[in-house]
Amino acid sequence: MTKRVLVVASAGGHWQQLMMIREAFDHHDVLYMTTKDGVAQQSGASPFVIVPDCNRNQPFAVAHSFFSITKVILRYKPQVIITTGAMPGFLALISGYLIRSKTVWIDSFANPEVMTMSGKYSKKIATLCLVQWEDLAKREGVEYAGRVI
Repeated sequence: MTKRVLVVASAGGHWQQLMMIREAFDHHDVLYMTTKDGVAQQSGASPFVIVPDCNRNQPFAVAHSFFSITKVILRYKPQVIITTGAMPGFLALISGYLIRSKTVWIDSFANPEVMTMSGKYSKKIATLCLVQWEDLAKREGVEYAGRVI
């Protein structure tokens, strides 16, 4: 059954990890969301939208990004939101949670010892929270389903 899927990642490593699993979305109606123009085009990810980037040290940028992301989500009405992070992905999960979309957080491969800060918050609201390190999954009480890299 085809679903409307919003796939979200900040530009850089988060986007690269997301592109490594994009075949999983091939049979769905996918909208890609990222934070830097040119990233989606370079990856051949289409259709796409660009939203403002932000981090926890920029409260006004967080608010601006949240409203931009929420506007896209209310228009697209995704049934599933999947993100590898960072802050814009977390904001998309919040918006998705509010409209009752299924949400999936895939935490960064970068640190096998601790979850990212966004990941720690995401595990409280995400329908499914995945980490890419089996030991970390056990410690954090989240799921492990393999590694992207």
